[in-house]
Amino acid sequence: MTPELMEAGAALRARHEAAPQGPASGGREASYARLLQPGQVDVTHGAILYLEDITVSFDGFRALNRLSLNIAAGELRCIIGPNGAGKTTMMDVITGKTRPDAGRAHFGSTIDLLRLRESQIAQAGIGRKFQKPTVYEQLTVFENLELALKADRRVRASMLARLNGEQLDRIGAVLTQIHLKPSAQRVAGLLSHGQKQWLEIGMLLMQDPLLLLLDEPVAGMTDEETERTAELFLSLEGQHSLVVVEHDMKFVEALTQGGANGKRVTVLHEGSVLAEGSLAQVQADEKVVEVYLGR
Repeated sequence: MTPELMEAGAALRARHEAAPQGPASGGREASYARLLQPGQVDVTHGAILYLEDITVSFDGFRALNRLSLNIAAGELRCIIGPNGAGKTTMMDVITGKTRPDAGRAHFGSTIDLLRLRESQIAQAGIGRKFQKPTVYEQLTVFENLELALKADRRVRASMLARLNGEQLDRIGAVLTQIHLKPSAQRVAGLLSHGQKQWLEIGMLLMQDPLLLLLDEPVAGMTDEETERTAELFLSLEGQHSLVVVEHDMKFVEALTQGGANGKRVTVLHEGSVLAEGSLAQVQADEKVVEVYLGR
């Protein structure tokens, strides 16, 4: 465990012990709800996501085994590992889909993810993209992004809504970012698999998430689409924190180049962290070679 992780953990434990335990209620619920706005996420200690000793068991099988992970604000982190390593379960815990048997999970320094429902976690600023793209295929690319705008989605409000200049500019910027501006009026069902992946990423970006969880985002893409997706993710680094779960090592290499030692890569195995460091470091780790990369 790094000194930074230990320091962040100590601070979060102190906050947790001082806070009221159990589900928020009454005045505390209203007060806690104010922390769920993306602009209220406290990254004073440098970490946007902090997991400590997360354990999840299914019928006696430990999908996560005291998993600890620290993601810095603005960081792009790649998570690799063999099938069954716990990568999907980890994301399920972060997004509230699965409740752990033990451990702590914080978003920034003040938001205890284990107190929140899935919808509240999304509201707080965590967006997740699954491996299979989910878009409204009967609508145009533009309409998909319009629906994803952060706005009042009640029926009356939706019927009366008209996009203002700021919203139009936001959609235009995201269209450019995801390489789909020329296809803005194209029906989403006619897009290639890779373009649908980009559109779903764009729909997440319309929500202005601080943390993006991306599950095998280039699966099924062409080489050109994979290259452009790497460019997209690198352009998001710093503006957002990204956790990318991926098996395509060429794509991981494209994302982790740069810096003195390259960006950090985390290797999961049997529900816990097996190794962490630059891509070159984890590729040279004998334990990683044995259980994942092969000899």
